[in-house]
Amino acid sequence: MTPCYPNTLWGIVSNMEHNHGTAVQEPLAPLARNLRQAIPEVYAGFKELHSSAMADGSLPLKVKELIALTLSIGSQCDGCIAAHARSASRAGATKEEVAEAIGVTFLMQGGPATVYGPRAYDAFCEYYDAQHPSSGDES
Repeated sequence: MTPCYPNTLWGIVSNMEHNHGTAVQEPLAPLARNLRQAIPEVYAGFKELHSSAMADGSLPLKVKELIALTLSIGSQCDGCIAAHARSASRAGATKEEVAEAIGVTFLMQGGPATVYGPRAYDAFCEYYDAQHPSSGDES
C-alpha cells in the first residue's frame, strides 16, 4: 500500500523493510528453547516475575510495555527491543506514543539511544502494521 503522505515519517517508515522485529526474534527462538530446557526452573521464575510485573495495576499494560521498550533501548538489547515492541503493539500503543517514549530515551541515554531508538521504532512499526494492515500512514 502506498501511503498518502510518502514524505512524512509515517510514509517513509511504511515503505521501509523492517529488520528489527521478527528478523531478530526468529533466530533467537531455538536458542532460548535450548537454554530453557537446560534451566527450566530459572525460566519458570522469570515467567512468573514477568507476569507479575506486567499485570494491570495502577499502570496499564500499555504503559508498562512502553517503559519496557524504552529500557530495552537503554540496555541496547535487540532481542528485548523486538519482544517489547511486539508486546507494546499488542497492548494498543500507537506509533505516536512509541515515538514520544523513544524521544525520552534520547534525553536520558544520549547518543546510543539515537542508534537503538530507530531500531525499536522500526520493530514496533513492523508489528503495528501487521496488526493494522489497512492503516497505511495512520496510527
